[in-house]
Amino acid sequence: MPKFKKEAMKLSHLSHTLIGSEIVKLGGEIRERIRQGETIYNFTVGDFDPKIFPIPQALEEAIIEAYRQHFTNYPAGEGNLDLREALSQFSAEWQGLEYDVAEILVASGGRPLIYALYRAICDKGDKVIYAVPSWNNNHYTHFVEGEHVVVEATAENAFMPTADSLRPHIKDAALIALCSPQNPTGTTFTKEGLQAICDMVVEENARRGEGEKKLYVMYDQMYWHLTYGDIKHYDPVSLNPEMRPYTIYIDAISKVFAATGVRVGWSMGPAQVLNKMKAILSHVGAWAPMAEQKGLTKFLAQKQEIRSYLEHFKGEVEYRLRSIYNGLIQLKEEGYAVDAVAPEAAIYLTIKFDLVGKRSANGEVLQTQAEVTGYLLQEAGLAIVPFYAFGAPANSPWYRLSVGTCKKEEIEVMLGKLRQALQGLH
Repeated sequence: MPKFKKEAMKLSHLSHTLIGSEIVKLGGEIRERIRQGETIYNFTVGDFDPKIFPIPQALEEAIIEAYRQHFTNYPAGEGNLDLREALSQFSAEWQGLEYDVAEILVASGGRPLIYALYRAICDKGDKVIYAVPSWNNNHYTHFVEGEHVVVEATAENAFMPTADSLRPHIKDAALIALCSPQNPTGTTFTKEGLQAICDMVVEENARRGEGEKKLYVMYDQMYWHLTYGDIKHYDPVSLNPEMRPYTIYIDAISKVFAATGVRVGWSMGPAQVLNKMKAILSHVGAWAPMAEQKGLTKFLAQKQEIRSYLEHFKGEVEYRLRSIYNGLIQLKEEGYAVDAVAPEAAIYLTIKFDLVGKRSANGEVLQTQAEVTGYLLQEAGLAIVPFYAFGAPANSPWYRLSVGTCKKEEIEVMLGKLRQALQGLH
């Protein structure tokens, strides 16, 4: 057989420079280790185990019935009219946001909508402002060859950006990417914090001359139904109606109904922006499946079913978050170098392992945060995502813990193994 010289493959600059999702890569590695027989408590993926968190039965039945009725053709490019009508009513009733069907765009989840939004607004070299840690804004900015303007959010502000941290960067910026409840932190904007950002954006856009590109805000509110205790969700347009021309919402059923694999998401915002996003997506083909659209349309009208599902779902998620939080605070009180932020929203817990410099039982010193991550996985079977996977500095001791696949009976066992692993450090 002839031998061929292996040459470096020449592809696009983007393909050579784009980094795949660190979270997806880590999650895949963990699943493979579990398949090989390792006992691992997998808190890495922002997903749900459907055996633990099934989608609403009424939604499932509506989708199945839609397939039985042979809704298997292409949907409308902007989303079926009946679904957009249902989403318009749902948004008005549940959040107080009034958006016409022309101001709603449906796609196969939040990701293609975020991609289309970046493409519609940002030119090469445009400034994109985003805080870290945050989900994938670094990658989307890379996609459009924008200028990364990275603001490091701090624990003192619950890892949420502030108007003061954003203000020095807004001149000539094209986009501010915001998310609340936040992925990866599970924290939220306060009313005052978001109000100040909105006022700042309105003031900046009033300063810009006619014909200048305005400063837009992407507001990812994927988890907004999942708030706990006294925490309330706030959004830009409700706080400041003058934000309406500059705000594009990202939402979906993925998290609120544990339906990550049922690909239906939507944007709400100015029709002229959404029309450009629609044109971009028409070349990608990222439409939500017809049957899923029909099923969701029917389900959104069942208010009592939704309330009942959310009450149970939120209770189960909150129980897991608070149980793990309380366990970590107990470890902190026992003198271990751990910490956690009290749960506010979403399915995430922000936790801290300040273990760099500690020596393991075999005499090895943990010299980097990556080594800390590896130690926790090896000695405690604890798989969590470091904040540096979300754009934070490599030495950040903070992590995201996701409870979407967590079994309640495993919490105490996991915490016990974690205590043993911490006891092995000096």
